[in-house]
Amino acid sequence: MTFAPEPLDPDDDRPPYEQVARSLGAAIRTKKLAPGEKLPSHSKLTEHYGFARATIQRALRELEDEGLVVSRKGSGVFVRNRTERPAGLRPYVEQAFASRNVSIDFAGFSSETLHGALQEPLDKIRVGRLTPISINIRILVPDMDVPQAAPVRKEDCSDDPRLRSRMHRMMANYTRSISDAISELSHLGLVKESNVSVRVHSGTQFFKLYVINNEDAFFGYYPIRPNKVVAQGEAIEIYDLVGKDAILFHYSVNEGDSSSGAQQVEQARMWFDSVWDTIGRDFNPDGH
Repeated sequence: MTFAPEPLDPDDDRPPYEQVARSLGAAIRTKKLAPGEKLPSHSKLTEHYGFARATIQRALRELEDEGLVVSRKGSGVFVRNRTERPAGLRPYVEQAFASRNVSIDFAGFSSETLHGALQEPLDKIRVGRLTPISINIRILVPDMDVPQAAPVRKEDCSDDPRLRSRMHRMMANYTRSISDAISELSHLGLVKESNVSVRVHSGTQFFKLYVINNEDAFFGYYPIRPNKVVAQGEAIEIYDLVGKDAILFHYSVNEGDSSSGAQQVEQARMWFDSVWDTIGRDFNPDGH
């Protein structure tokens, strides 16, 4: 079966090479282009998209930089095996919002990365380029009212309420911002149904997990690193959970019902639901 890329959005104001890269990237993420499959030739992509050869080449370099494709001299450009390199979260979040019903479950330390990944698709909903009917987001984070394994003071690994208070404020700010942005879409009539729920649990969150539209899961560990922060006016050296160093690995049900990817997604959904429904406690970012 010959692969035919989806047509581009005529209202997309991004540079042409980014439009082509996102189109082909979406095809790879949804398995319309399977791991190991060869992409159409430069000439066919040029003909389909209507852009110059140089634009197509730059788009393919973007995909190669993202770890989605590999260029083999004399043979062409091929989709990488998904295990060869960790995947980026943002394109999958944006792709999820092209669905009629969007669901995102997140378990992690503060939801900062989720907050950043949501900005572009929410902007596209505001201008009418994405039109989901419903959005449901569940956020599961640690309870900073109780001592945690991290962050702690570096000198003796002891708990410091000031560090927990700092993290509580950060967590509340990000979750509140996500909730407010989603609610605004409903108030403006851009989304028919929306809900953002936040729950906390007493355990330290040593990993981050995303389950997107019940089809894709991203998992990564938080490494613990020395850090220096200011809490209540004092500089404190701490051992911290560092989100920016958490490499995410991608699993998808599109790999087939019996694949390890599909099993990983199923187990991720099971774990999230089990914590959410048992030891998770409702959290109000506004504190009242």
